[in-house]
Amino acid sequence: MTFDQVIPDFGEYLFGGFVLSLIRVALLIAAGVFIGFLVASLRRGPVEGFYSVAKVIASSVNDLVNWSLRRTIAMASLAVQEAIRRLVLIVFVVFVVILLFAGWYLDTQSENPAKLYLSFVLTASNFLVVLLALFLSAFSLPADIKNRTIYTIVTKPVRAWEIVLGRILGFVTVGTMLLVPMGIVSYFFVQRGLSHDHAVEQVAAVAAGNVTQTGETTFDSHHRHTFKVYDDGTGETDVVKRHWHTVTKVGEGDSATYEFGPSIGLLQARVPVFGGLKFKDRAGADTSEGINVGSEWAYRTYIEGGSLAAAIWTFEGVTPERYPEGFDLEMNLRVFRTHKGDMEKGVLGSIVLRNPNASAKIRRSEAITFTAKEYVSDKQTIRNNIRVVDQEDGSIRDGQLFDLVDDEGRLEVWIQCGERSQYYGMAEKDVYILDRDAPFIANLAKGYAGIWLQMVMVTSFGVMFSTFLSGAVAMMATLSSFVVGYFSTFIFEVATGAKEGGGPLESLFRIVTQQNVQVDLEIGKTPTSIIQGVDLVAMMSMRVMTGMLPDYANFMGTTEYVANGYNIDGTLMSIQLLTAFCYVLVVSLVAYYLLKTREIAA
Repeated sequence: MTFDQVIPDFGEYLFGGFVLSLIRVALLIAAGVFIGFLVASLRRGPVEGFYSVAKVIASSVNDLVNWSLRRTIAMASLAVQEAIRRLVLIVFVVFVVILLFAGWYLDTQSENPAKLYLSFVLTASNFLVVLLALFLSAFSLPADIKNRTIYTIVTKPVRAWEIVLGRILGFVTVGTMLLVPMGIVSYFFVQRGLSHDHAVEQVAAVAAGNVTQTGETTFDSHHRHTFKVYDDGTGETDVVKRHWHTVTKVGEGDSATYEFGPSIGLLQARVPVFGGLKFKDRAGADTSEGINVGSEWAYRTYIEGGSLAAAIWTFEGVTPERYPEGFDLEMNLRVFRTHKGDMEKGVLGSIVLRNPNASAKIRRSEAITFTAKEYVSDKQTIRNNIRVVDQEDGSIRDGQLFDLVDDEGRLEVWIQCGERSQYYGMAEKDVYILDRDAPFIANLAKGYAGIWLQMVMVTSFGVMFSTFLSGAVAMMATLSSFVVGYFSTFIFEVATGAKEGGGPLESLFRIVTQQNVQVDLEIGKTPTSIIQGVDLVAMMSMRVMTGMLPDYANFMGTTEYVANGYNIDGTLMSIQLLTAFCYVLVVSLVAYYLLKTREIAA
């Protein structure tokens, strides 16, 4: 897995993006008041328009001050009862049926079965709950207005704010009632799907160090292991399909039996530790970034092979107490080839551990060679006992990892590409230390929390659109907001001109006329001016639209962490929680004003 999502520091987000969002909300509110004044002025004149807007604002303040939690809970209870009457609980039955037949379609011979099972259950849960929220929130209020059952509510001392908030809370409660058991069932489904056992098929006695026996397991769950047993009667298997087993020898001689423990390494929540990244250019001079090889996405830059160019990560907190036996270094490098070479062999590189302290007697380790693995994570185990280079005479001898760590616990990791005319690409989060394993169940719960936040936002948008649109139109508007929000990054790149081919109309024109995107349109001609003028308005609208809608892809990205066995960072969860809260608050206020200012009677 690559950590392509840039997660800002929470303090930076809170005092940067969050404050900026509050300013935008204030500007939107001011714009809404101004538009309301213009509309009222056109209908009744400026004076009456001013008093109408002032009356609405004063009434809104009164509604918010006198908001009743008891009435809101009553509205939420009615929404829950209405949802249950519509048999929404059948969604859970559909989910269970999907799991029952999933074994027919899942590739049981996958090299990463844990990712396969987790991706399946999380994706199924995500779309089922979001679709449920979409239909519930979009059709409820228009159906009540059409059937006039809303009259029994608005004739009571219930405020519009309590109706809106009550419906959001009610539908979110229903979605939560379904999502929690779906998460529990998913966990046991994954556990059952990955659970397997092995027995001994053959075993042989050996005499190699402290290894006394080696053997091979039976072929179960589409794989087998080789194993070794030490002189103390314990042992382990090799790693196959991303997992391994412990082995325990019971008894001696011909009556000895071998017990295999449960699989280890499948359901994980590994905690990555990231470092700071800097570069050396081909001459060995310091530089802030690597080479741009022509990729439009500048997230990763490249270093040239066969030169002094290097990418240098500085990790902090590398102490013997934290890593007594060394650590696992995981890399997600990209390779840019200027010639094919041996495609099967790959591109060779080297890892050197260095002490940041220039006055240290031992500055660096012996180079650790590796072959870059593209599009998969490559794990290199750094042992405590390593070969080091003496700074004084250049001799290579046995040493300790922590001889290369300075007094502040800092360690530099230098990565270089060893082949000329080939390049390694990397970003700051492409190389990291695997620190420890967090509880998997807690990580799965955080993954479902990301799904829950999506459901809450979709519910809020559905209720807002349903205050002034019919059920079918409100559903399509909510669905469109979800789709646009999910592809907001792509749409924003089109709107800002980052994608080649121009705007929507220019792209259509190029397709019809079969013009290459690299060729500029003829400037000065009337059709070109019209196309570019229309695209300018369309692209500005796209930028505004993507800026107003939540980026659902980032919320769905948390499920990738769970499926790939990485712990979801607490900062990411905090940012998502605060972002969702802000969207729900703003959308609820918009829904309140739309409901308050509309005529309920048909």
